[in-house]
This record gives sequence, C-alpha cells and structure tokens, in this order.
Amino acid sequence: MAKNPITSTVDFQRDGVQHGFLNLPYSCDQSAWGSIRIPVTVAKNGEGPTVLFTGANHGDEYEGPIALFDLARNIRADELYGRVIIVPGMNYPAFRNGTRTSPIDGGNLNRMFPGDPSGSVTSKIADYFYRALLPLADFVVDFHSGGKTLEFIPFCCAHVLDNKEQEEKCVAAMRAFNAPYSVMLMEIDPENMYDTAAERMGKVVIGTELSGGGTSTVYTNEIAKRGIRNILKHAGIVKGDLEQASSTELNVPDPSCFLFCENSGLLEPCVDLGDVVVAGQIVARVHPIGRTGAQPEEYHAAIGGVFSGRHFPGLISAGDFLGLVTIPL
Repeated sequence: MAKNPITSTVDFQRDGVQHGFLNLPYSCDQSAWGSIRIPVTVAKNGEGPTVLFTGANHGDEYEGPIALFDLARNIRADELYGRVIIVPGMNYPAFRNGTRTSPIDGGNLNRMFPGDPSGSVTSKIADYFYRALLPLADFVVDFHSGGKTLEFIPFCCAHVLDNKEQEEKCVAAMRAFNAPYSVMLMEIDPENMYDTAAERMGKVVIGTELSGGGTSTVYTNEIAKRGIRNILKHAGIVKGDLEQASSTELNVPDPSCFLFCENSGLLEPCVDLGDVVVAGQIVARVHPIGRTGAQPEEYHAAIGGVFSGRHFPGLISAGDFLGLVTIPL
C-alpha cells in the first residue's frame, strides 16, 4: 500500500506536551502548494496506556471540539502516567465549514474507514488514523452529537462485540465516562465506521451522542469535560477518583428501536426526549405541506422504552431518521 502523505509536526514518542499539526498536502485554486493543517496535541510522561481523543469526526458536532481544545490548553505532562493524543477537529475541512461532511470531496469521514492513502482528502485522513494513530491507542474516545439534523438525550455508548472480554472493557469505560445515559448501541450502518475499525483492532472504544441541533450547551459541554477527566482516571493515566453522577443504562438491541419517515412534510413531535413511551404510542406526526385540509401521517413507537433521539429540523423528508426508542436495562 502507498505511503500516506500526511506528516506530523509532533513526535508521538517524546515526553512532554507538544502542540502541532497533521499536515496533508492539498493543491487547490486558492493555494497551489497548500496543505490542510489538522491541529493535534500529544502529552506523554513515561510508559503507560494511551488514550486517543477525537472530536468533529462530523464537522457540525461541537461538544467534543470544545472539551478537547480545553483539554489541550490545560494538560500537563507531569500529571500523567502514559500518553494522551488529542485531535479536536478530526475531519478538519468539515469542521471549518460547519458541515457534517467535507466541503472538498463530500466525504463522510465516519463512513470511509479504513481509508485510502491514494484516495480523496477524506480517505487520506481516514487512512492516517487507521494506520498511524489507532495502532498507538489502548483507549479510543470519539465524541459525537446530533449535528444540525439530529438531537439526542446525552449519552455515552459502547457496542455489542464478538469478543466479550473486549466488550466488558468497553462497557467499563462507558460507565466510567458517566454520562447521564449509558447506551449499548446497535449502529444502523457499522461498516466503514471509525469505531468499528478501532474495535476490530481490539481497542477499548466508546463514543458519545451529546444532544445536537448544530450547537452545544453549558450542560452538554460539562458532560464531555467530566467524561474526559473520568476516562483519564479510568485508564490510569491520571490519578484520582472518578467524578460520579447518576447514569441510566439503556439498550438498542435491534432495528425496531428506530423510526424513519415515509413521506416529506412538517414534523410535529408528540413526545419529548427522555419521555417514557409504550408500544403503539404516537411519537410524531408529519403534516403534508402541499395544501391545507390533508391529514397528517402518524408515527408510533414499535416498542416501549425511553424516547432517546429525534430528527431536529422542523421539515423532514422521506427516508429521514425520525426517532429512537431505547430499552432500559
């Protein structure tokens, strides 16, 4: 396989705190010999485990970048027993553009793993993480929220894995993160995802969905910051007790948890996030907007549980995700 063109200005093996860039050569109309410079911080003190923190895998999700830029500013190597790698803006072109996908090639980074060093800009970024950064990590924490089109109850998640010993370690990390909700999440489309690639390498992997709507709040930012502090302690990289808060454990075991829209129109929520619903309950209506007098289409929960995710904008299209019901464990 071809060598990845991305080079790093930091030395991942050196002790101390280093702030630098992952440099990806990129020739374009605005800069013939230009490059994309993805900010990165590495902090290391001696031997020990490595945590790889990433944000803005999707560029319109903000709790991760806020918490990780904060961590990069304040981290001290003399307080560590191991290594911390921080990439607040993983898909940097999308992050700078405030969009889910890259404005350069339309690439959805979280659907492009393991990547291609000779491919598009987004494929090259995926390949670099896959071949250069993930092999360094023992723990992988990838921050997500709903972006501009989704909204969730704030949760940390892990996945059901074939390797049950690995799964137990992921669940322990999820619980240590201590978000208000902890979810065993079945992904709709796990192939080519970042966390799937990391899990197949045997890493301890957790993710988050921290609200959404293309913004963040004091509440959700603090969840992310507290989760970072807890994971560093859980991994043994920072000494101290975990910061405890109440967390409700939920499960997404099969596709019946998901609702999708069948026709375009105006979305009327009939329950709020966090509400307990029963099977058959109306959770949303979609009103036709082409003319007055038409009846709305009703959407019902297939199972009972906690209403945990929803489409965010007021208008919705056929095929769009509409809602998520999770089952208490």
